[in-house]
Amino acid sequence: MSARVLLFTGKGGVGKTTTAAATALRCADGGARTIVLSTDPAHSLADAYDVDLGDLAVEVAPNLWGQQIDTQARMEDAWVDIQAWLYSVFEWAGVRAIEAEELTVVPGLDEIFSLSDIKAYADDGSWDVVVVDCAPTAETLRLLSLPEVLHWYMNRVFPTTRKVNKVVSPLLGRVTGLPTPGDDVFGSASRFYDRLDGVRELLCDTTRTSVRLVVNPERLVVAEARRTHTYLSLFGYQVDAVVANRLLPDEITDPWFAEWKARHAEHLRSIEEGFAPLPILRAELAGDEVVGVDALRAFGESLYGAVDPAERLTDGEPLSVDRTSSGYELVIDLPFADRDDVDLGRRDDELLIRVGGYRRALVLPDSLKRRPVGAASLRGGRLRVTFAGDAGATATVGRKRAGGRR
Repeated sequence: MSARVLLFTGKGGVGKTTTAAATALRCADGGARTIVLSTDPAHSLADAYDVDLGDLAVEVAPNLWGQQIDTQARMEDAWVDIQAWLYSVFEWAGVRAIEAEELTVVPGLDEIFSLSDIKAYADDGSWDVVVVDCAPTAETLRLLSLPEVLHWYMNRVFPTTRKVNKVVSPLLGRVTGLPTPGDDVFGSASRFYDRLDGVRELLCDTTRTSVRLVVNPERLVVAEARRTHTYLSLFGYQVDAVVANRLLPDEITDPWFAEWKARHAEHLRSIEEGFAPLPILRAELAGDEVVGVDALRAFGESLYGAVDPAERLTDGEPLSVDRTSSGYELVIDLPFADRDDVDLGRRDDELLIRVGGYRRALVLPDSLKRRPVGAASLRGGRLRVTFAGDAGATATVGRKRAGGRR
């Protein structure tokens, strides 16, 4: 049986680790064999449970195991040959040794290798639920967009680069002395890819994987969550709920808190209206630190009530293809996106979509590959791209803005 995967993310400091830890505990208390993983470089999962956690899974409570993934160790295992070649190239270029060593490590690369652990646990057959305490939103988006980028690179660029390397490298090396990559370097890159192969399919399978956004009733936090929801949808990841955390309890009646409560109520309304129809799970501001199994259990009970935390809390798909009377329509959920921020282009069998600072090369399904783009519009948080005409017609179009009203 395949495991259910729940990813928790949000702006730093909103309580995503507490929420992830409480959710995992509630799943375990319900009888599900559960493992909770931290991919945040600044691990705090052990602090939440008040236990020692490391790179190996440790039993935290009945049916519950926890692990803080050592991303550096994962990276060294797969990156060592590539790193050694890059180091020799920088040395050849005259870069000092200590600077060359620093330049061979791509920022944020270590976090990417934790994705392979998520897939391994999800497919292991020993677990019912895999809960992931992700890094803050910017790092999470980079982490989750990598499988698709890497898939594109390995399928299109890697084979050609390897063939050219076999011809050009010997000559280049003799003429310039430049260290050229050998089969060990390309083999390491291939192993890197193989390690992540299938991760995207798992994370975009909405029957298995859901993302939950954790927010506080603060303007900046809500604004970032809205952007995160847009970008996650762009890459095909489904957000199935929003956790509104640290709400002031109704019992607080001191006049000193009156303005604060009014602002909380205003932001909560914007969360409920803006993220509709997503369910909004509420958690009040705790009177003490939520640390330890007992405190987390109480937090999880108040957050979920009668709701099964492992269930998929929202239906629908972030991407679908619908048949129309004149052809097909590709529909992509882009909640909160503004049409001025959306650019579209077409290149062979790919639809190029840019939203803000994020870009996706979407490989079109067979039913659309040979059909030209007819029109595009962004309405109600949904990008609709029509494909009309004969399947044998020319499929190349220029770049266009998504028209229509927001």
